Amino acid sequence: MSCSVRRPSDRRFRRRPRAGFTLMEVLLVLAILVILGSLAAVSFRGVMGDADVKAAKSQIGLFKTPVDYYQQTFKQWPSSLQALVSPPPEVDQVKWQNTIAPMYQSGTIPKDPWGNDYQFAAPGTHNPNGVDIWSNGPDGVPGTADDVGNWD
Repeated sequence: MSCSVRRPSDRRFRRRPRAGFTLMEVLLVLAILVILGSLAAVSFRGVMGDADVKAAKSQIGLFKTPVDYYQQTFKQWPSSLQALVSPPPEVDQVKWQNTIAPMYQSGTIPKDPWGNDYQFAAPGTHNPNGVDIWSNGPDGVPGTADDVGNWD
């Protein structure tokens, strides 16, 4: 009959159970989190850029009705979008006050999503029988590929 006897020296060679994480494990988890965070940030930035372009297109579309109404009322295109919020001297002031003024009661033309003024041309280059209304886009430079207009 064999009986195993524990020796006190055996305890020295036994490993204790670990109580925490090693430095390598912590660094690995942090690296994974940084990679996932950067991927999410890049995706989010693209979504926000698309949202700004859609907001600009929508706002440009909202200018169409007051501009068309101005043209029908005064038989001419406005010289600028500013004519929708303050009456130009060449138009009937009372008629402007009664017809155009209620459309922009705030008294200001909104800025594009990038904080710049919308641009206006009558007659338009892209719409020769109408008007061009556009934003210079995120770069703020006219005539570049990121411009957003009512001809898109």
